[in-house]
This record gives sequence, structure tokens and C-alpha cells, in this order.
Amino acid sequence: MTTTQRPLDSMSRGVRDAIVDQLRACKTSEEILDFENWFNRETNSGPLYEVICEFLRTRSISRGLAAKWLSILLNDRENKLKP
Repeated sequence: MTTTQRPLDSMSRGVRDAIVDQLRACKTSEEILDFENWFNRETNSGPLYEVICEFLRTRSISRGLAAKWLSILLNDRENKLKP
């Protein structure tokens, strides 16, 4: 099954900055997960983890920051998959 997604390259600098600012404003894992749920539900930019990976690829954010956010998202996924 093929899905079409809005290319991340077409995202304006202001939108990119707003997403990063919102993620940086999250102080707890729960806040990041709440933002992920909202982002994935309300936008057509793709899943948040793909956006974070794109930010990392284009060096829009630091490796440490990306690792922190991705670790939270992946740990949540792992916990949901455990029986």
C-alpha cells in the first residue's frame, strides 16, 4: 500500500522552527508523547518520528536532542508492544 505524504522539504522554515520549539517546550516524557499524539492526528507531515529524523538529517537539531526525543517515542512503542 502506498501513501502520499507531504514532503518534509516543502515545510517552511517557520513551521520547522515551531515544531522544534514545541518539542523543546516539553519537559516530561508524557508531554512529548501528548505532542506526538496531537501531531500525528492533526497534521499531514507524516509521523513525528520521521519529522525528527528529517530534522536530524538536515542538521536542524542536535544529535543529543534527536536521540532524547526518539528514545522517548521508541520506548513508548516498545512498552505498547509488550504483552
